[in-house]
Amino acid sequence: MYWEKEIETMARPALRDLQLERLGETIAQAKKSTYYSKLFQEKQLDKLTVQSLEDLKKFPFTTKDDLRSHYPFGFAAIPLQQCVRLHSSSGTTGNPTVVLHSQADLDAWANQVARCMYMVGLRSTDVFQNTSGYGMFTGGLGFQYGAERLGALTIPAAAGNTKRQMKFILDFDVTCIHAIPSYAVRLAEGFYESGLDPKKDTKLTTLMIGAEPHSEEQRKRIESLLGVKAYNCFGMSEMNGPGVAFECPEQNGLHIWEDYVIAEIVNPVTLEPVADGEIGELVLTTLQREAMPLIRYRTRDLTRFIPGTCSCGRTHRKIDRFKGRSDDMIILKGVNIFPIQIEKILMQFKELGNNYLITLETVGANDDMLIEVELSDLFTDDYSVLQRLTKQITHQLKDEILLTPKVKLVEKNSLPQGEGKAVRVKDLRNNT
Repeated sequence: MYWEKEIETMARPALRDLQLERLGETIAQAKKSTYYSKLFQEKQLDKLTVQSLEDLKKFPFTTKDDLRSHYPFGFAAIPLQQCVRLHSSSGTTGNPTVVLHSQADLDAWANQVARCMYMVGLRSTDVFQNTSGYGMFTGGLGFQYGAERLGALTIPAAAGNTKRQMKFILDFDVTCIHAIPSYAVRLAEGFYESGLDPKKDTKLTTLMIGAEPHSEEQRKRIESLLGVKAYNCFGMSEMNGPGVAFECPEQNGLHIWEDYVIAEIVNPVTLEPVADGEIGELVLTTLQREAMPLIRYRTRDLTRFIPGTCSCGRTHRKIDRFKGRSDDMIILKGVNIFPIQIEKILMQFKELGNNYLITLETVGANDDMLIEVELSDLFTDDYSVLQRLTKQITHQLKDEILLTPKVKLVEKNSLPQGEGKAVRVKDLRNNT
């Protein structure tokens, strides 16, 4: 049973005491790594005894660049012979990031994911299909081991091959799937193109989505297409992978499991804490990790703590849906824009499909934004209607992002689609 009532409903003072105890253990473990041992000595932190959670702020932040510059094993806190798995980012330039796991780390991670799945109503009687890539991508193995720990029948279908995915869902009476948002839409479209209605012809009830930023409008569209409840999942390989935070049945923010991490939200420029309810960058410190503890890791993800308590009864704090990443923010003509703001507007138009591409380009002396978005296959090709729709979309986008983009409506399936995360932005500007 993965309803860990004692932990999940623990009173806040007791939860903070638990975090403090585990933080002391984490600092002691981190000192065993080459990176943190040297850093603590340089910052005169090697003899600091952690007396309160406020002491965490005395420690410097850890960044992805730190992981890359100490590639491959500079953060290892146990001998490599005691590590049983390595995950690595897909870094396209320079060194990738490497994350090491002991068997105890993997067991804790499986329990964490199983807790998430149990929270949204999944049980050992469910049939779970994972459409994520396996290998170095943590979304595959993370959910695989979590679902097995829960006791569900698991189908490691991996990424792509939509016809095979559909066959498995139908033949094996799948009740729950895990997919990135863009692929969940593609899967739904596959059913309808085959003359099937997933709401009637499958036993799907639950969808777990993550790995890509997505708007509430996109989530509602996915739920409508598949006839499921879609729960948002947050994870990253540096923190193990999926299961760091997860939505409860209230679907109003993600509970961040504070017995596994300490969460801070800071201003991404000043690095000072922001007030509850204000948007900032999520910073995480691992707890209960043997092989590779990380202290004050800058995730670059922008969110906020949701004030108040949750009616589900869980006391672990909630973070809001991510606004974007501090490193994927578009700056155009002095305006800060996040792709998810654009998606929020596009998804409000039933005449539009689900695939879109934002292209930034230099035209003459000016930088412009072109938004190409596919039409629904149910929509007309009448020029006057398309022209009117384009004006409506442009007007709403201007209200949202405070500048006027060029909007181009294109035929369904005319924009590129990959098997992994959707590519939403292409920056062709001369100054980048």
